[in-house]
Amino acid sequence: MSDWLIWCLVVIMFTLIITLGGFLLYSGLMSNIIIRTGSPPIMNITVAYKFKQGPYNRCGHLYTESCRIGPELSSIGLFYDNPRKVQGEKCRCAVGSILSEGDAKPAEALLHLYEKFGFQIFSFPEVTHVVSTSFPHRTPLSIFFGVMRVYPKLDSYIKERNLCAHPFLEIYKDNLIHYMSPLGRQGDFYVPEVRHDPDRRLLGADDYEEDGGTDISGADSNSECSSGSGVLMSVSRETSLVRHRSGRGGDNDSCDRSSSASSFEELDMELPGGQGDEAETEQVEDAWINKHLKRGVVVLEEE
Repeated sequence: MSDWLIWCLVVIMFTLIITLGGFLLYSGLMSNIIIRTGSPPIMNITVAYKFKQGPYNRCGHLYTESCRIGPELSSIGLFYDNPRKVQGEKCRCAVGSILSEGDAKPAEALLHLYEKFGFQIFSFPEVTHVVSTSFPHRTPLSIFFGVMRVYPKLDSYIKERNLCAHPFLEIYKDNLIHYMSPLGRQGDFYVPEVRHDPDRRLLGADDYEEDGGTDISGADSNSECSSGSGVLMSVSRETSLVRHRSGRGGDNDSCDRSSSASSFEELDMELPGGQGDEAETEQVEDAWINKHLKRGVVVLEEE
């Protein structure tokens, strides 16, 4: 083999490596991931979805189907089970398109079109606080990198702060994948197929790490602590929840003031108007804790 041919092969291999490396970086391989607690990336929304029970890696066709109907619409996925704790065949998700957001109403023709193809229509409320982050959506590989890199950081963030955050949502919007998990009104994010399943449970933040569970009837009611979960719902059902952990690694039946207050202090809450100086933060925290202390659990109610 001549030296010229060897050099050509070296140049080709080097070019391929550089191209592949650039593609991986562009897809988000090394993108910075910042987990935060604050306002959600979306307001109240109306969605068209299809429910699926089975391994999450087999729900891609639902994204494709919904995008074919409304290619200009943002896509959304809601994931209700931890695939590390729940068998793949029992994992539940809802996938579809966002038909409208905020005060806008979905077009009747669009509603009928999605319903014609077997999609269900459902609305989700706007919540005041969520755990969220974003990840670039530039190539199909971005979805894989997002799953591999974002969810472990989300789980660690939630666990370290003893937060009650569930379920997990993925919103594909403006070339970004927005990952979020609500800290209140969680029951309102469970579609009817999950709500009406008497043999299954809602999963809370600790349940994503352990084997505990929350009954849907309790999480969706106005009762205080739902059975076996520590999930508290105020009359308004707008709550910011933290879960007390015992020395055994998690007591799913109890919530207390000390864990709630300490977790609140650790959160990177966004203050109204974007102001976040220490004096104002301390004042807001004190007023919040003193006003909403009830039965040893801190509850954030709508004013």
